[in-house]
Amino acid sequence: MASVKQFQVTFDCAEPERVARFWCEVLGYVVPPPPEGFATWNDFDRALPPEHQGSAFACVDPSGVGPRLFFQRVPEGKVVKNRLHIDVRVGTGLVGEERVAALEAECARLVALGAVRVRLLLADGHNESCLVMQDVEGNEFCLD
Repeated sequence: MASVKQFQVTFDCAEPERVARFWCEVLGYVVPPPPEGFATWNDFDRALPPEHQGSAFACVDPSGVGPRLFFQRVPEGKVVKNRLHIDVRVGTGLVGEERVAALEAECARLVALGAVRVRLLLADGHNESCLVMQDVEGNEFCLD
């Protein structure tokens, strides 16, 4: 039997720290401690060559269960729809109006953090309702 592998989810973005801090708020993740020998991440960043400053950031699940999220600066902007996206599970076990209310409440919280509401997809007999959104750089994700 194959062993389970740990993995991280990597985001290409223009502003790694801004996007990372958004996802920390969405998921309840935290910024990990800076590398040994540095009091803060800003101290570490200032020690890098100028072309690498601000080029990456990360956040982690404080319980250690969820994957690490890594954010790296890339020169190109987002052009097309994501082929992979995150579903933030806020309506698990809920159906109908109760589920939609939970999705809408979380949507309002995330819009206040800079997310964009795209559309509500209502239950269709095969799938429960979900809400399509975009993060602070336009990456699609769903409230599910």
